[in-house]
Amino acid sequence: MFGLFGGGPKMPVNDVKTAIESGAAVLVDVRDPSEVRASGVAEGAINVPLTTLQMKANPSSPECLPAFKEGKTVVVYCASGARSAGAAQMLRQMGHQSVENLGGLRDWAMGGGAVVPAA
Repeated sequence: MFGLFGGGPKMPVNDVKTAIESGAAVLVDVRDPSEVRASGVAEGAINVPLTTLQMKANPSSPECLPAFKEGKTVVVYCASGARSAGAAQMLRQMGHQSVENLGGLRDWAMGGGAVVPAA
C-alpha cells in the first residue's frame, strides 16, 4: 500500500535502469546540492532539490525543465526515502501521471545502481 507520505511503493532499481535506458523515465534526485556534492548522485539522475521542485517540475511553470514536459515516468529519490515520498505526492498533485518513489540513494546503490560524482 502507499507509504506514510503517499509516495507509494518503491520501484526496483533494475526496473528504473531499464526505463531510463529506454527513454521512458527520468530519475530525479531531490536532495540539496550540498548532499549531492558530499555523496554523489545516481548515474543518469538530474538533481532538482525538493525546495525547487514546484517551480522546476510543474508543467504550468515557465521554469519547468524539459524532462518534466515529456510525459515520462518520473522516478524520485533522496537520502532515505522520506523526502522522495513527499516529492512523489507533490508531482502527482502537479498532474504527473506516472510517478515512482525509488527511496534513498542507498537503495539505488544496494540494488546495483552506480553512484557517480556530482557534475
